[in-house]
Amino acid sequence: MDRATVSLIVLAAGQGTRMNSDLPKVLHPLGAAPMLHHALRAGQSLEPERVVVVAGHGAEAVAKAARAFDESIEVVVQAEQLGTAHAVAQAAPLLADAPGEAVVLYGDTPFIRPETLERMLDLRSRHAVVVLGFEAADPGRYGRLVTQGEELDRIVEWKDATDEERTISLCNSGVICAEAGLLFALVADVGNANAAGEYYLTDVVALARARGLSAGVAICDEAETLGVNTRAQLAAAEAEFQKRARTAALEDGVTLTAPDTVFFALDTFVGRDAIVGPNVVFGPGVTVESGAEIRAFCHLEGCHISRGATVGPFARLRPGAELAEDVHVGNFVEIKNAVLDEGVKVGHLTYLGDAHVGEHTNIGAGTVTCNYDGVMKHRTEIGAHAFIGSDTMLVAPVTVGAHAMTASGSVITENVPAEALALGRARQVTKPGMATRLMEMFRAAKAAKKKKETP
Repeated sequence: MDRATVSLIVLAAGQGTRMNSDLPKVLHPLGAAPMLHHALRAGQSLEPERVVVVAGHGAEAVAKAARAFDESIEVVVQAEQLGTAHAVAQAAPLLADAPGEAVVLYGDTPFIRPETLERMLDLRSRHAVVVLGFEAADPGRYGRLVTQGEELDRIVEWKDATDEERTISLCNSGVICAEAGLLFALVADVGNANAAGEYYLTDVVALARARGLSAGVAICDEAETLGVNTRAQLAAAEAEFQKRARTAALEDGVTLTAPDTVFFALDTFVGRDAIVGPNVVFGPGVTVESGAEIRAFCHLEGCHISRGATVGPFARLRPGAELAEDVHVGNFVEIKNAVLDEGVKVGHLTYLGDAHVGEHTNIGAGTVTCNYDGVMKHRTEIGAHAFIGSDTMLVAPVTVGAHAMTASGSVITENVPAEALALGRARQVTKPGMATRLMEMFRAAKAAKKKKETP
């Protein structure tokens, strides 16, 4: 099947009352990304020609998040939440004439695998409508799939099911696919004569069968269908996401010395033979190349770490941090919006923000790029093979040339030419014997105060 003919509909209109939150349910973070992004990423594997997100509660925020994932995504608003069929119908004006398949996913069901969606599309060669189902360990209040051999006869919501139908363990995930025009035609015929008074997308199966069309079921593992409706379920989903991410990293050749303590984001990439120590947190937008090492207790976000680099322990890389090959960033170092060229060493207790550091430069302990004047950010440029002495304050905008040095304890407010030594500190004054006299004076004052306070 030509994957370019697939259209994706993602339902994301629900408020999520049980989340007890002002934030739309699909925007709650999972793996440092909105839940919605997980569904979009799964659907993206089908290379859809069109993607429509159906928003409702917090539609503006949902639309912003959807377009942050892919600016070409189209968003429609379901002003009243009257059921899943009603939600799909909102996409009809955009996709009714779309060629090929329509696949319906849910913004609060983050774990559907791309391989599962591929199997659903493959089944479309035998069935007009394909539904994703799962064998539930505890079927509870899930909708039941009523089958006859390989044919799906109908889907029955728990509220409307008979006692016999409730014994069925094959349950409905809600995910469905069909030819786009057929899907919208079936949705248009859905009524709301049911216990909830809603327009159920599940009714399209019975409507298709009434037209003499075939319906089938693709079965997946129950874990893929995990939905999120409460904070407890969100926590369970986070645990499941991290479990999968850790397993994938290990299988891809990454060393995790304490896997259960490492936390990944949805878009984290760690290359083969990289080493990740305990208690490392990956925020969004992190790439770690093969052979790099991230040591214990580091927090990384929006950064790129090249082959052979080492980071940490106790380091923080913020958005815009770019580490070239064989860079060393040590303990209690923070890097933000800064490029460190090959072989740079930043051992400890340093902040580099809005900076470029040339290759093989050494940055001493306690160095700070003073990049913010209260209104604007300013850049610091440090050339190759420079030596920045400990406790140097680089007051940006400022440039330190190649092979230049700054003396320890300096405040650098002017550009330093290449190969020059810059000293920017007050002259030391030494007064012999003054330390002893001062201490005696302080002790005497303390004793007098204590005597005065004692009755």
